[in-house]
Amino acid sequence: MQTLIVLWFLILFSPLLPAPTALAKQEGAQAVIFMYHRFGESRYPSSNIGLKQFQEQLEFFEKNSFSVLPLKEIVKALKHNKPLPDKTIAITIDDAYLSVYKEAYPRLKAKGYPFTVFVATGVVDQKIPAYMSWQQMQEMQKNGAIFANHGQSHDYLVRKKAGESLETWKERMTSEISGAQMRLQEQLGQAPLLFAYPYGEYNLELMDIVESLGYTGFGQNSGGVSSLNNRRALPRFPVAEAYAEMNAFRTKALSLAMPVVEQQPLNPVTSEKCPQLTVTLAPSSANLGQLTCYLNDKKLEIQWLEPGKRFKIQTRNELPQGRSRYNCTAPDTKSSRYFWYSHQWIRPEMKK
Repeated sequence: MQTLIVLWFLILFSPLLPAPTALAKQEGAQAVIFMYHRFGESRYPSSNIGLKQFQEQLEFFEKNSFSVLPLKEIVKALKHNKPLPDKTIAITIDDAYLSVYKEAYPRLKAKGYPFTVFVATGVVDQKIPAYMSWQQMQEMQKNGAIFANHGQSHDYLVRKKAGESLETWKERMTSEISGAQMRLQEQLGQAPLLFAYPYGEYNLELMDIVESLGYTGFGQNSGGVSSLNNRRALPRFPVAEAYAEMNAFRTKALSLAMPVVEQQPLNPVTSEKCPQLTVTLAPSSANLGQLTCYLNDKKLEIQWLEPGKRFKIQTRNELPQGRSRYNCTAPDTKSSRYFWYSHQWIRPEMKK
């Protein structure tokens, strides 16, 4: 919903001709990562994509010459700042639901598109009917599917247990990630060092653990990826049926990573009701005269600390408890595409 509202305001209120701005060539790796969960399971609208919608999206990639690459290849390019083909995307799927095997896999296989499934191994080991089996994943792996780490429990990892110390929590998180990797390797023979945070929730300490174990981390906040992104928590565009209208999907698929070189704070977990975010940008072809930021449907005032380089935003409305985002977009002066940046906030729920 947030992303659609941002786009609606951009279309409605942006001038037809963008204001002049300094140009710089977009260099290095640039891609978009999509995240799916369920396929053809309409009783779960917040995490499901309709089969007709999904097929339409795959055909859109094919007809418009998108390069659909394995996620691990994109990560390698990001790490070494190696250029990727224009309109490069990766398809990722979280949780290993059975509908991935029954519905998504045949369609992706028919197109020859690589994809990565992030698996919560403990859930699979429980042999819950709604999830894939190891045998089904083994079959998919033989046909190009890649399986990666989503932890063991699919729990809210940033939340400590009652009376749990920081050190005990860190030990539990290390075991959570390493144990899942061991199960993937036991059942599938291999698994890249890629980790998707359950529910997209992370904090600085968890990011440090992910990095120390050698993983690239992935969240659920919107935006393209580039070599400038922090590889402890790369953004992915969530895709669900309620917000899969093709015009909006097209804008996401063609989006460019906002050239953010620093954000303060980096930690998404906050106790503040109206947190301030400061963002520093590298030169790019973004029309910063039309930079627009939102929290839900509320437009945020942008204060430039250094024109064209550093700005801050802060909501006047209290953040809801749980997860929310500041979303910022700016049109590209060279094309009809948009630069996109999203900062997630996690405001802990009050204990009753």
